[in-house]
Amino acid sequence: MKINKTINSPNFKGSVYNSRLLKNSLLFASNNSALFCATTSLILSTVARPLAIMSTPKTDKENKKYAVAKSISSSIVGYLLMFLISEPISKAVKNIDMSPEKYLNKQTIQNLQKGSASLSGSKKYQFATQLFKLGLGLFIAIPKSTLTSYLIPKIVKKLPKEEKKQSVSFKGSLYSKGTDKIAKGIGEIINTKPVQNLSEKLYKTNFAQMMMYLTDFVLTGAFVSKTLKNKNIEEKRKKPLVYNSLLSTAFSTISSLTINKLTDKQFQKFTRKFIDANKNSKNLDKYIEGLNIAKLSIIMGVVYYIFIPILSTFLSDKLDKIKSKPQN
Repeated sequence: MKINKTINSPNFKGSVYNSRLLKNSLLFASNNSALFCATTSLILSTVARPLAIMSTPKTDKENKKYAVAKSISSSIVGYLLMFLISEPISKAVKNIDMSPEKYLNKQTIQNLQKGSASLSGSKKYQFATQLFKLGLGLFIAIPKSTLTSYLIPKIVKKLPKEEKKQSVSFKGSLYSKGTDKIAKGIGEIINTKPVQNLSEKLYKTNFAQMMMYLTDFVLTGAFVSKTLKNKNIEEKRKKPLVYNSLLSTAFSTISSLTINKLTDKQFQKFTRKFIDANKNSKNLDKYIEGLNIAKLSIIMGVVYYIFIPILSTFLSDKLDKIKSKPQN
């Protein structure tokens, strides 16, 4: 989406457009988009989704418990994996943002910045770096699904016991050296013609949306495969879990695509006002990039973790009963 940064509108000083919380959240979404999505999922899937599932009417209570366990295990595993992996990648890309000439050759910088006032504001450059930031979701899809399936029966036994979160600190010179090496590795990949050609062809597309949906599809497929093979999950609970997962993915994709399109006009209006209120900020390009990531993540999260669970849990339970009904 192309936004004109120079428009005339009222002074927004002190409004939501100048909110420090909003700006910090947008920087977080821009710098570590994969972890931002995982954090959104963690908040919604450990609170909102279990409440939505348990409120589903006329549905087997045990099937609801397994659906809740899947939601909790998936979000916790996804968040911890993403936190461990994305932090060094995010720091490495930030190193490139701050000193592009150290990691990218001159021709790469010229190619990616062409048509833009700055490298950080270039859609081509943002596309190239988001390949690594959002691509992490695909990278962890199979291990996440494996751990999610493994933890379901263990969480079912402990419901409604509260899960404890642990924090991990990545500080010190060893970490800085490590992220510098990662930044050099990422820079070498961005320096290649295939990545630059890909950026040239696809930078105008909604790459973030495509990556989020592709990641969701891979996660669902891997989860279905691992769940059907998991010997620790009762056989009669496997199919409802599989149906629930497939229905959730299908319904959420269609619904979030529709909502995203319907809200685009209002989103662009909000973005223009935000740009005008922060036109002198050095982080404006990052804020705009973060806005697009945040919009998609929140829409998908609200649809997937609040509205869809009730429908998919109800339908998966009914579908399982139909499939299990003896034929005359």
